[in-house]
Amino acid sequence: MKINISYPASGSQKLFEFHDEAKVRPFFGHRMSQEVGGDSLGDEWKGYVFRVCGGNDKQGFPMKQGVLTAGRVRLLLSKGHSCYRSRRTGERKRKSVRGCIVDSNLSVLALAIVKKGEAEIPGLTDKHVPKRLGPKRASKIRKLFNLGPGDDVRKYVVRTQKAAKEGEFNHK
Repeated sequence: MKINISYPASGSQKLFEFHDEAKVRPFFGHRMSQEVGGDSLGDEWKGYVFRVCGGNDKQGFPMKQGVLTAGRVRLLLSKGHSCYRSRRTGERKRKSVRGCIVDSNLSVLALAIVKKGEAEIPGLTDKHVPKRLGPKRASKIRKLFNLGPGDDVRKYVVRTQKAAKEGEFNHK
């Protein structure tokens, strides 16, 4: 089974493949958004705690939060539901989705690290990916940079550089 593990503190993620089902078996029976210890994956994962975020089964159907079954069901989905994007206003469609309970029929399981263990995982916890975009609202900029009400927020706006055609940089 493939396991996509993300580390929100650094913004990185990495895909791992485990061929031994005994390592993945402790995740079976847990629902989405539940926390599971990662000691069964190996010695390098000792002390890690994961949150189950989702996954896909072997035919590619996604897991949906709130469907309390391990199998596949067909639901009438409309605008605003996960696993569905409406094409017209008011359109509803019956789609197949998996339940939110993890079992052996999954091909990919998505996990997020809640608590970091003792060891560093190369390519996941040892690197930091900077955020590409910053906040736009003035109150959120003040919160991010710990500014007071008298400080000028315009000096702290995060700007991205967009490359021009002739090697010049345009600020957006």
